[in-house]
Amino acid sequence: MKFAFVFPGQGSQSVGMMKGYADFPIVHETFTEASDILSHDFWAMVNNGPADSLNLTINTQPLMLMSGIAVYRAWESLGGPRPTFIAGHSLGEYTALVISEVMTFHDALSMVRFRGEVMQQAVPEGTGKMAAILGLDDDTIRTVCTEVTNDSSGESLEPANFNSPGQVVIAGHKNAVLRGIELAKEKGAKLAVLLPISVPSHCSLMASAAEKMQCRLEMLMLRTPRIPVVHNADVQQHMNTSAIKNILVQQLCIPVRWTETIHAFAAAGITHVAECGPGKVLTGLNIRIDKNLQNLALTDGAALRQTINVLM
Repeated sequence: MKFAFVFPGQGSQSVGMMKGYADFPIVHETFTEASDILSHDFWAMVNNGPADSLNLTINTQPLMLMSGIAVYRAWESLGGPRPTFIAGHSLGEYTALVISEVMTFHDALSMVRFRGEVMQQAVPEGTGKMAAILGLDDDTIRTVCTEVTNDSSGESLEPANFNSPGQVVIAGHKNAVLRGIELAKEKGAKLAVLLPISVPSHCSLMASAAEKMQCRLEMLMLRTPRIPVVHNADVQQHMNTSAIKNILVQQLCIPVRWTETIHAFAAAGITHVAECGPGKVLTGLNIRIDKNLQNLALTDGAALRQTINVLM
């Protein structure tokens, strides 16, 4: 059986999201390891909050990485099989690269902490925003972004995540995003809401962050993937480590092509897709993308065991 694992990114975080895995010692050990590396108690943060701290990019990014790794280690501790393909939504791609042994957990934690810092520095908190738009097709979203950018006196608005048919995330300057929400509703959007993310990812406002990431990545040793990773910036697999570094830089400034990523799984013969991490955000998207795929969410220990029974 061919199956894929997908790893969530920013937007899936919530206080108490790891409670469903409390009976796995490896989960606590993973958080302890990560907290020692970054000199911060992330286990206390994820269990006690406050939510404002979880939603700061500099905290969310390492938190979602260690959460995905912890759940995958719990999967392995139960004897779960290795997936055929893996992918991560935006930040989740770093989790996928650790699972694929492209980079170490230690290096990935340092990279995503740095990534969060330079992204926050690129656009001061409160200056940029992201919003989810539901019920409009991709071309209409592109039109909304073009109209707002052309009318906003130097402020920009761009598509950031093509998450599923009828769900696209936009990003840019705060006022441009707010105007985009209004215009999207005027054009018939069913819902248009701001997201709890402190920086506008996957748009041109991240150019300075991308430059800093490129310099940092040049110093990092990567390895050839042990499990094929489908990168959501270009929907391709890369075996060359230089190409992987390039795509991680590009990822900051161009849209996440999640719909195409799931279609690529299906085209490769994947029958089951499991979301490896807290929450069901990606599972909901994947169901809307391809109803023929069997979608599973590893939301707690019971779900881990049930999924192993399905896939073994």
